[in-house]
Amino acid sequence: MATATLALLLLTLQLGLVIAVRYLGVSALFAWIAARRRPGTYRPADPARRARLVAQVRREIGWSLLSAGLYAAPAALAFAAFARGGTRLYTDVAAMPLWWLPVSVLVYLFAHDAWFYWSHRAMHHWPALFRAMHAVHHESRPPTAFAAMSFHPFEALSAAWLYPAMVFLVPIHVGALLVVLLIATFMAVTNHMGVELFPRAWVNGRFGRHIITASHHDLHHSRYTANYGLYFRFWDKLFGTDSGLSARVQPPFAQDG
Repeated sequence: MATATLALLLLTLQLGLVIAVRYLGVSALFAWIAARRRPGTYRPADPARRARLVAQVRREIGWSLLSAGLYAAPAALAFAAFARGGTRLYTDVAAMPLWWLPVSVLVYLFAHDAWFYWSHRAMHHWPALFRAMHAVHHESRPPTAFAAMSFHPFEALSAAWLYPAMVFLVPIHVGALLVVLLIATFMAVTNHMGVELFPRAWVNGRFGRHIITASHHDLHHSRYTANYGLYFRFWDKLFGTDSGLSARVQPPFAQDG
C-alpha cells in the first residue's frame, strides 16, 4: 500500500511538472506573438502601468503553477487506472470504428464546454461562489496569455476532475485525448492573450459565429454577466448570454484575411 501511494505521488509530481511546463511554454509563446503584433500589449510605455502588468503576470503564473499541481492529481489517478486496464482509454485504433476518433474529440470538447458554461455561469450568478472561487481569475484586468490557468484552488478542482472522470465512461484513443488537451490548452491561452489571433473576416464570419476566440472571451472580462462559454458560442446563444465581440483585442492586422 505504501509503495502504491508513493508511486501515485511521484506520478502526480511528474504530471504536474509536465502541465506546468506546457502552460509556461504555450503562454510565453502566445504572449510573444501578441507583443509582436500589438507593441505595448505586454510592455506599456507608462512605467506605472508596466509595473502593474509585471505584478499581474507574476500573480497569474503563481496561481497557474498551483493549478497545474491540482490538475495533476486526478490525472495521475486516471493514468494509474489506465495502466491497469481500468479505463475506456485505448491504444489500438482498430478497437473502435475509425469514425469514432473525430467524434470522440467532439464529445469530450462538448462535455467540457457544457460543464464550463454552467459552472462558470453559476460562479458569476452567486456572489459567494464568485468570491470563493472565481474572483482570483478576474483579478486579471485585462487578462494576459498567462491567465489561462490562473485559478483559485477551488475553481481549479471544479474542472480538474472532468477529463479524468470521462476516460472511465467514454472510450477515446490516447492520441485523440492528446488532441483534446492540445485544443483545450490552445484555446484557453489564445482567448486570454489580449490580441485576436484570427483574421477579422474569420471572427466576424461563420467561424466566429460558432467558435469562441479572444474577441468573444475578452468581453466577458469587462462584462461579467455575458459570454460564459469556453469553446463554442452555442450555450451563450441558446440562453441569451451572448453579448457579441470585443473590439479591444482586434488590432489592424486582424482585418487582413
